[in-house]
Amino acid sequence: MSRLFRTKPMSLLSAEANEQGEHTLKRSLGAVNLITLGIGAIIGAGIFVLTGTAAAEDAGPAVSLSFVLAGITCAFAGLCYAEFASIIPIAGSAYTYGYATLGEFVAWIIGWDLCLEYGFGAATVAAGWSGYLSSLLAQFHIYIPPQFTATPGTQLVFFQNEWIPLKSLPMGIDPTNLQHATGLFNLVALLAILAVTTILVIGIKESANLNSFIVFVKLGVVAVFIVLGGWFLFQHPHIATANWHPFIPPSDGAGHFGLNGIAMGAASVFFAYIGFDAVSTAAQEARNPQKDMPIGILGSLVVCTILYIIVSTILTGLVKYSNLDVAAPVALGIKVTGVGWGTLLVDIGAVFGLGTVMLVMLLGQSRVFFSMSKDGLLPRWCSDIHPRFRTPWISTIIVGLVVAVMPAFLDVNALSKLVNIGTLLAFTIVSAGVWVLRVREPNLPRPFKTPLVPLVPILGMISALFLMTRLPAITWEVMIGWLLVGLIIYFGYSRKHSKVQALPESVAAGD
Repeated sequence: MSRLFRTKPMSLLSAEANEQGEHTLKRSLGAVNLITLGIGAIIGAGIFVLTGTAAAEDAGPAVSLSFVLAGITCAFAGLCYAEFASIIPIAGSAYTYGYATLGEFVAWIIGWDLCLEYGFGAATVAAGWSGYLSSLLAQFHIYIPPQFTATPGTQLVFFQNEWIPLKSLPMGIDPTNLQHATGLFNLVALLAILAVTTILVIGIKESANLNSFIVFVKLGVVAVFIVLGGWFLFQHPHIATANWHPFIPPSDGAGHFGLNGIAMGAASVFFAYIGFDAVSTAAQEARNPQKDMPIGILGSLVVCTILYIIVSTILTGLVKYSNLDVAAPVALGIKVTGVGWGTLLVDIGAVFGLGTVMLVMLLGQSRVFFSMSKDGLLPRWCSDIHPRFRTPWISTIIVGLVVAVMPAFLDVNALSKLVNIGTLLAFTIVSAGVWVLRVREPNLPRPFKTPLVPLVPILGMISALFLMTRLPAITWEVMIGWLLVGLIIYFGYSRKHSKVQALPESVAAGD
């Protein structure tokens, strides 16, 4: 049993971090690239979709407090991530950190879980991206055949000059008088994932530079929304007063609204915060990881949390929270300001914003695969490096193909909350790992040190576990089912091929 919890020696991790040559990942990312990678993943579905849903279903106007709670939880975990990233600057994120501190079995569980979270997250975002692109093109009277913009069997109607799902038709509108279509498969989402996959194969620097450009574009869009919405509320304070009352709606008896609703809202928006975990997966491609990784992780976290709080506050001031459960809540909010080009602006921002989320999530998944393969837990082809592009090209292509099929044929939008539990589990393991490593190797050089250990790691674990208990039961059921599949693979293949299991006892013990 003890062999299940064999840790990966720090000496071996350090050797991997210092590897060079054409068979290693190319170190080309600076602090700005890392910050924008985090922002690229965090500022996307959270602002453009999840804010409205969390307000309407869980927290009401107090959704801004949900982001405060989520931000605090992330701050505890982010400090722990920053310490690990500075000590162990290699790909793998929570998987690698868990391997170094809690053992191979725990590492496998979180690595396998992260594969689901990143892949399913990218698929979910691709489906949303398809909708925003169709809406954007419709404003120029360009229409993609509706049969290729939705999953099989989805009923669509042509309303207000664009194709929308029948279930999104406003109440009181008779659908019998509208043009109908039935979805065959979501070709737009499929092509989006394939395009992002191609970019990731070509090179990390190229991917990061494209991401940085898009991040500045969508931050500009978010800034315009904040200025327009804030100025409108300043001029019409009575609208904000009415919409913010009651700020914390009373409980509906099912766990929504009230103080519990704030916690449920925080748990439901955690999908957005997988972004700074993705930053840590790029540690092996950072030029100066000891210095730049903490800046990238904590910098993106601070910027995004502040923006989420401001946007959610303005959005619930512009629109009554009960009306925000729509596909494009920010577009709905900016319409209230009377700015005619507002919807166009938001559609552009969402197309750019969700595009970078897909990029960073697929980047993260391929890097987790890379690390697990290097350790022998997955087949060797998962860590094969392209001789010219210096990227894990085979795993990137295979992951991209599998993920592309999901939004094309499956209705993944309703299951977006499934991604949150994996993120919170990763935060719990990383927080625990920092504490364990401080006890086990107190004299290990730490370019960045988490303050107030063990208090910060303990608070990180408690807050993440608390939010996990606020998630729906189906979230736990799907995660457990996925992990059972992973255990079959681990005991059937991974344990037999594990490089750490093959080490002599003295080396595995760190002697």
